[in-house]
Amino acid sequence: MRLNLSHNTISGDIPPELAASPSLVFLSLSHNKLSGHIPDTFAGSKAPSSSSLKESITGTYNLAVLELSHNSLDGPIPESLSGLQKLQVVDLAGNRLNGTIPNKLGSLADLKTLDLSGNALTGEIPASLSNLTTSLQAFNVSNNNLSGAVPASLAQKFGPSAFAGNIQLCGYSASVPCPTSPSPSPSAPASPAQSREATGRHRKFTTKELALIIAGIVVGILLFLALCCMLLCFLTKKRSGSGGKQTTSSKAAGGGAGAAAGGGRGEKPGSGAAEVESGGEVGGKLVHFDGPMAFTADDLLCATAEIMGKSTYGTVYKATLEDGSLVAVKRLREKITKGHKDFESEAAVLGKIRHPNLLPLRAYYLGPKGEKLLVLDFMPNGSLSQFLHARAPNTPISWETRMTIAKGTARGLAFLHDDMTIVHGNLTASNVLLDDHSNPKIADFGLSRLMTTAANSNVLAAAGALGYRAPELSKLKKASAKTDVYSLGVIILELLTGKSPAETTNGMDLPQWVASIVKEEWTSEVFDLELMRDGDNGPAGDELVDTLKLALHCVDQSPSVRPDAREVLRQLEQIRPGPEGGAGPSEEGGAGHVAAASAGNE
Repeated sequence: MRLNLSHNTISGDIPPELAASPSLVFLSLSHNKLSGHIPDTFAGSKAPSSSSLKESITGTYNLAVLELSHNSLDGPIPESLSGLQKLQVVDLAGNRLNGTIPNKLGSLADLKTLDLSGNALTGEIPASLSNLTTSLQAFNVSNNNLSGAVPASLAQKFGPSAFAGNIQLCGYSASVPCPTSPSPSPSAPASPAQSREATGRHRKFTTKELALIIAGIVVGILLFLALCCMLLCFLTKKRSGSGGKQTTSSKAAGGGAGAAAGGGRGEKPGSGAAEVESGGEVGGKLVHFDGPMAFTADDLLCATAEIMGKSTYGTVYKATLEDGSLVAVKRLREKITKGHKDFESEAAVLGKIRHPNLLPLRAYYLGPKGEKLLVLDFMPNGSLSQFLHARAPNTPISWETRMTIAKGTARGLAFLHDDMTIVHGNLTASNVLLDDHSNPKIADFGLSRLMTTAANSNVLAAAGALGYRAPELSKLKKASAKTDVYSLGVIILELLTGKSPAETTNGMDLPQWVASIVKEEWTSEVFDLELMRDGDNGPAGDELVDTLKLALHCVDQSPSVRPDAREVLRQLEQIRPGPEGGAGPSEEGGAGHVAAASAGNE
């Protein structure tokens, strides 16, 4: 029996009733809103007799395919999955799973696909997984918090992209070698008498005692943090009156340290002027772009925050300031950014860039302990990836909207390449955000300027895991305008087909799959069925086919054959004339763009 409920809006825990049928061989609950733990009991268990949240799906002991990716599942990966000896596919990517990778997964002799990417897993990759090197055809643990050395056989077979985004992993690439350390000096073994004595002194705690101890520690830490936040906010409010007066007088006088560091106050937004503020009670340094400061460092660090997502570069939060306004805050991972001087120099360039199809950098904060935060506009409609693949049923996306997104993305990329001479290097649907009118804004442009070489190598590898990386990057290791155009072509294919590039079909990535269908002259089967049912609002004439040809041109294996971003935009506007979907470069920023362009290539 096969059960496929993927790409819906199913929420709550995984129901224990799924364990009732031993005849179930295929289960896909991917791209939903499921939460809670993956049920944890032994394989082959009987149907559940209660409504306990921890009943098992592993009772389906004939299960061959288990797809739970892109939900909000948390907790550890249950070791009991190893009891499903017929498993061939395990896809748990894009959840919030934590803990270590179970060692017993190495006993699944028939396993062909294991995808654990995009979680919060810790610890080392079990050596037992090397036993699966022969059977495994796809393996991915990228974008977790794993550490230690990667088993050599896995690194050799699956390459860097399978392990990227784990800052403490090593040995999976020549650019990320493992450190050598001297062998520990041997010590004399303990005598039996000493062992018995030690055992007597150290009584093992029961599970209940351990739970109480851990709960007490957690509660104590939470109370301490809450007290610190209350004290910090109290001090912030206490100084807000005098702080406001001081800022006003500083502006009037046209002097002060902040005015000098910012190049003088009173410049128009978009002119590239930066305003520098000390970190107040919390220390550090906050640098604003675009005119008067909207918030202080204390305001920013006292804001309530909600995690929106994680990437190789860091974690993105939705922050609600005291006045109710929303901003997006990206906390960059430690030890992957350049030093303070180079970081500030590059951030100053990025802070000047303004274009309707680019997400602007509004401010950055350097903390006293080395923390680095980027402050950006909050986009309530989320990313293009969410818009396409995580929407509610019966919410079709029109052809007009898809073309608006394609043209806006091409317009923003053309501006980066031609006006700013900046290569993005990590263009994906997750980095294209949408405003209230579905106009796209490219995010994360220029971030590679702030990062170390090793961190940028991880980003390129992660892009490959997601299906957006140009083939030549596996050798060149340096992004270019042509590799950006390849990524743009994949995004256009994504808009045309409705398929995620992260999902392979018969071992083919999205460009390969589309090319194979076109070669067989079944072109109509490529397109998203929604576009074929769009009626009067659908594509006219050859618009679909012409856009498909352009996208395939962008993803050509030869970089020299690919058009530049400006040519892609010109052809899209020729295929579907209409609103610009965003102003051109001359409508915003003016001289600020020209000044920043001298920073050179990324």
